[in-house]
Parts: sequence; C-alpha cells; structure tokens
Amino acid sequence: MNTWMDTQEKVFAYIREHHMLQAGDRVVAGVSGGADSVCLLFLLLEWQKEVPTDIAVVHVDHGIRAEAGEDARYVEQLCEERGIPFFLTRAEVRNRARMEKISEEEAGRRTRYEAFEKAAKEWGATKIAVAHNSNDRSETQLFHLFRGSGIRGLASILPVRDRIIRPLLCLERWEIEKFLQQRGIVYCKDATNEEDDYTRNRIRHHILPYAEENIVKGCVAHMNQTAELLAETEDYLELQTKEAAGRCIRATDGDGESAETGDSRNAVICIAVESFLSLHPVIRKRLLYEEVKQLSPGQKDITYQHIQELLTLFTREGNRQICLPFGIRGRRQYEEVLLTVERTDRELLEKTEVAEKYQPTLQLSPGQTGTVECEVGTVEYCVCDLAAAHEKNQEVPTNQYTKWFDYDKIKKCPVIRTRKPGDYLTIADGRGGMIHKSLKSYLVDQKIPQAERDRLPILAEGEHVLWVVGYRISEYYKVRENTKRILKVQLIRKEFA
Repeated sequence: MNTWMDTQEKVFAYIREHHMLQAGDRVVAGVSGGADSVCLLFLLLEWQKEVPTDIAVVHVDHGIRAEAGEDARYVEQLCEERGIPFFLTRAEVRNRARMEKISEEEAGRRTRYEAFEKAAKEWGATKIAVAHNSNDRSETQLFHLFRGSGIRGLASILPVRDRIIRPLLCLERWEIEKFLQQRGIVYCKDATNEEDDYTRNRIRHHILPYAEENIVKGCVAHMNQTAELLAETEDYLELQTKEAAGRCIRATDGDGESAETGDSRNAVICIAVESFLSLHPVIRKRLLYEEVKQLSPGQKDITYQHIQELLTLFTREGNRQICLPFGIRGRRQYEEVLLTVERTDRELLEKTEVAEKYQPTLQLSPGQTGTVECEVGTVEYCVCDLAAAHEKNQEVPTNQYTKWFDYDKIKKCPVIRTRKPGDYLTIADGRGGMIHKSLKSYLVDQKIPQAERDRLPILAEGEHVLWVVGYRISEYYKVRENTKRILKVQLIRKEFA
C-alpha cells in the first residue's frame, strides 16, 4: 500500500535528482489553497525538517470567483499557524485579458508569475516553487502536440527552469489527493476546474481519462517518461545549436559594429550560407528558430512555416526577401542571409533628420588644416602645394583611408555624409575621357550590401562624389601632372583611434 511517507520520499528523491533545493535556500511557494499547492507546502515543511530552508508563501486572488476571498483566508491561516511569511496579490485577470487581448488562462499565468517574482525579490528568495504535477505535464504535452510543436514543447513542463522548481512533477493527481487524505489535511476546491471552458480542462476531463481507460493503463506515467527523455534530448540539441551558431553566425548592431549586448531587435544577424548548409537539417531549423525568436517581441508567434520559408533563402539563387511577423525580415545578400527588424517610417525619418542636421564640412582655403568628427571616425585634412608634398618625398597615397585630391577643381566646401538620390562619380571612359556613373550603380557593381550602402560615408561636393570612403575617388578630382595644390584627407576609423 502506498503511504504518505512513500509519497514524501518519492518527492524528496525527485528534488535531489534535479538539484532543486540546497541547504540555506529561501523558497517562495505559490499556494492557491487547492490540493496540489497545499500538498507542495506541507512537503516543503517536511523537507525543511531535514534540510535548513526558509519558506514563504504567495497567494494570488484572480478576481474571478466569488469564493476567492475564502481561499485567501484559508492559505493565510495556514501560514499564520506555522509562522510562514505570507504575500497576497489581488488582480483583475479578466480586465487584463481584455486589455492585452489574451486568454484568461494566459492572463492568470502572467499575473501569478509576476506576483511570484515580486515577492521573491522583496523577500530575497533564491527559488520559486510551483505545484505542477504529472497530469499537468501530460495535459500540456497533448496540448502542444495538437497545436503543433517541436521537441521543446513536447518535453512539456520542466522540473527546473532558472530558479523556478516543480517538486511535485513526479506525482500524479491521485497520489497528491491520497497524501492529503492520509495526513488529514483539508484543501479548497476550485469549481472552475470542473468546467470545460478552458482547453486544458477538456483534455483533463475527456481525453486523458479515455486514454487511461480504453488505450493503455498508466498513460500519464508513460507520457512523463517520454517528456523526461525529450527534455534530455532538448538539452543536448541546445548545446549543439549553440556550437553551430558560433561557427556560422555573426551579429552586428545595425551600424556594422559587433553586437554583444543591447536591444536584440536592433541587431542584424548575419548567417554564412556555406557554413549553415554544412549543418544537419535539424540543427539548421533550430538555429533559425532561436535567432528569429530573439528578434520577436515576447519571443512568440514564430511557426514552423516561417522557418521553412527562411530555409529557402539558403538554397535558392538570387537576392530575395522573406517577410515575417513583427517586421522581421530575412534577406539573402550574396553569401550571407541577414535577419533584421524593419524600422518604422518614423524611426527612419528621425534617423534621416539627425543625419541631415549634422554634416561635417571641410572648411577649405590655401594652407588650411582641420579636423572634423563623423559617425565612423575622425577626418583630418589639409590644403598644401603639391610641390611641397613632393619635396617631403610624399607620393600620391594608395591607402584605403588616405586620399589626395586636386584642390583647384573643388569649387564648394565638401561635406561628409551618406548617399542621396542623384549622387554620381566620374569614371574613365576608356578613351581618355570621363563619364558620369551613378553612385547607386557603382555600389551595386562593387557588391556592397544594401544595408551598408546607406551607412557608407562619402565626401561630396553637391551631388558630385569626391570619395566613396574606403573605396575609390572620382576620376575628375584625381591628382595629375598639372595639379598645383592638393587637398589631403585621412580618415582615422574609430576602432583604430
């Protein structure tokens, strides 16, 4: 015969197996007053006798049931009699569900965990204990299966997630009720648990009992064994996915700089096509899902179909774009696939207005020396005689970030800015003359990524581009045999400054 002592030892062994609690832990327990949470509280009190542990209780009144106040008083009394700190949160879950356009179930879940975290912070808790059991895990597993899920969803509720622990996940509902009955412990009954209004209740009342009676005895236990195996598999695949990400992904902050921290929705995720295609198909899908999820607000609503669409960017030729929810965009760009979040029109306008307000200008006059700051670094410039430069054994530089220009051909003070419509370069026509080439055409020919084109600094006189910084200068402004005075310009990039 299964006794309450057997149940207690089963839970204690589960706590040890998953390293849920250690000596000196301060545990906040969520206690509704129902069978599961009351059982959790009494088992934690028994654990406290063997392992030094501090316990506090959080109760949430969802503002849905008329008898909710009685439940709160019952839990408070339990705590008062045993000297346990008690935290009460009252909420209007139905109002929250309407305002956030979510189900009452989800609104209640968010409210509870917010209350647990708040109490844990105030009380200095190291762990948060909640009372999910094996049946809850099976119900969640079926719900995820019916809705469509990967391994993580089918692993269902985990024994430990960050500082949240679930000591009763090894017990079925009948074991919990028997424990309370044998100990003579009373608990509250929530009438809404007997209704079929919620999806979980329909699975609980109809599908699981039918499977137990007509398909296989012990189906809840079997499903929990499967969930444990899937959780282990998920842990292994997570490690493999992280390792793969390190080999084929780089992240920038949207301005080309490496992005280690900060707002993930401002990041540009760059995935190397060749490295990505060398991965196992399972890891490819997982890697894409993880990266897209980071760009998604709330990390939700990314489906299998979205991942399938993104995969085509790696296998089909051409620079294409896939549009996902929340402004997330996947774009093939030569040998990389980029994941970004499209900025709103307002954000783009604000960025443009800021850029146009400050355009560093080179104030030119014979003998002039100056320095200006721009977004990518410091620009140093000077105007001098070409003969004087030759006397110092200086030659026309070939350095990527240092250039000379024929000063006398410059009629206006050039500015450092980003590209605009109408910008052009002059290039040699191959017959001793020069022709205009649009800046856009030049950048496309050089296979400069589109996002980088909008950030690339140029030195321009009106629409005539003197220098595409880091690339070429305009043929018209080149230093020649008849040049008398030169404008010397050097960019000292921020990372080298």
